[in-house]
Amino acid sequence: MTKISAADVNNLRKKTGAGMMDCKKALVETNGDFEGAIEVLRKKGQKLAASRADRDASEGVILTRTDNTNKKAYIISLNCETDFVAKNQEIIDFTSLLLDIAVKNNCKSKDELLNISENNRQVKDLITDMIGKTGEKLELAEAAMVEGEIAFAYTHPGNRVGSIVALNNANVDNIQEIGKDIVMQIAAMAPVAIDKDDVEKSVIEKEIQIGKEQAREEGKPEELLEKIALGKLNKFYKESTLLNQEFIKENKKTVRQMLQEADKNLTVVAFKRIAL
Repeated sequence: MTKISAADVNNLRKKTGAGMMDCKKALVETNGDFEGAIEVLRKKGQKLAASRADRDASEGVILTRTDNTNKKAYIISLNCETDFVAKNQEIIDFTSLLLDIAVKNNCKSKDELLNISENNRQVKDLITDMIGKTGEKLELAEAAMVEGEIAFAYTHPGNRVGSIVALNNANVDNIQEIGKDIVMQIAAMAPVAIDKDDVEKSVIEKEIQIGKEQAREEGKPEELLEKIALGKLNKFYKESTLLNQEFIKENKKTVRQMLQEADKNLTVVAFKRIAL
């Protein structure tokens, strides 16, 4: 039987990030074959991933970042099963690594990022490897990018909410403060679209239907239901579309008014918000 030294175990741990006992068992199983032990650990991750595929991954880590041009902003959510794992620094660092890969490769979606190769391993395989280390289901729930003349990113403390936004003009006084205010507004107020015309038709139809049902339950006349529902829809626009929301730092004005006070043509071209 091949003697497995502590140095061998430690080297394998540094290479894979797996636990000391898992590394020792893998080296024993492969009679000290380093590459074989790495494969054993990867298969363990694949086996765990398959066994936990139906688990609920509702906890996780959300991180955001802008690129070095400040014209693009990225956001990703790596989900796991428990808050304990989500708060583990290794998982936070791993999520940060995935975000680095997204920025470096200009990934605009989850599917793009999952199929990017880093050190001859696809991101989806790196996630499977990490499943073997944590013992929990991990999944890349979302990944997105926005682009404009200037972009901003915000991760709320605790890594449970993040938002990114792109504006159409970088040459505006106090643009850094304005961008920070907007990206924090998005995180706090969860808009569904930039403006009224950007709301999906299915969402509008659903809101009208909800408005009618509420009015009907309140005993309103049938011939007034449509008018009442449209009134409720306008309230929805004010509460749920970014430019029409009350500006959280000064609620006597809307976000649109705040932007136009800085520059009459300044506006939001894209945003994304993710929350656990």
